[in-house]
Amino acid sequence: MSRNEKRILILAGVFALTFGIVPNVSAMHIMEGYLPGGFCIAWGVLCIPFLAAGFLSIKKTLNEHRNLITLLAMSGAFVFVISSLKIPSVTGSCSHMTGTGLGAILFGPSAVSILGLIVLLFQAILLAHGGLTTIGANTFSMAIAGPFVSYGIYILCKKLNVNKKAAVFLAAALGDLFTYCVTAGQMALAHHADTTVMGALGKFLAVFAPTQVPLAIIEGIITAVIVMGLESYAKPELRALGFLKEAK
Repeated sequence: MSRNEKRILILAGVFALTFGIVPNVSAMHIMEGYLPGGFCIAWGVLCIPFLAAGFLSIKKTLNEHRNLITLLAMSGAFVFVISSLKIPSVTGSCSHMTGTGLGAILFGPSAVSILGLIVLLFQAILLAHGGLTTIGANTFSMAIAGPFVSYGIYILCKKLNVNKKAAVFLAAALGDLFTYCVTAGQMALAHHADTTVMGALGKFLAVFAPTQVPLAIIEGIITAVIVMGLESYAKPELRALGFLKEAK
């Protein structure tokens, strides 16, 4: 056996050991039965103030600019479609894009909490993607934590005079990655009997990383392309949001 062949076998062994001991999860959405009842309730309660703020934000936006309802619906549809496309990962799990960065950039992160909740309900009921008992945990990770990071990154990039397309890309990509980090943290808090919380967190992160990192990059590119398209075909709506003047 040549030296290169030995190296390949060693690397393959390390890879198998690394991922072979990772706890099994069904998807980036946490499925039914994976969280204890107390955790399900706690995450649900934690979402309530964000959802209330989101409802008020959407109500205010539509009261002032009724014509934005189409763009808002499109943002929600984008979240539904792109987060329903699950890509296989290791140990039987899967990863997916979130699509929440677009709505966070356009309407703010609070509004996306409502869009995300609606999407997660439809996915749990119609696609068996996620679950009703875990709706609070999934809402917090995908519809609250991720969008707030996306919005924060976008605002920071604006203040630093970063190119707008690059800002949109970074906001969408990093928001996606943070969503999966929060999901891994939620699972680690609930399942760390044979290790520490940090140890479990590392294992859960390893489950998604091989597919989630490239997916986050793809989501950033797609979101930037969509924003470019909106600048050409939805100028009145973007002006109403105060977004178009940022593109000049």
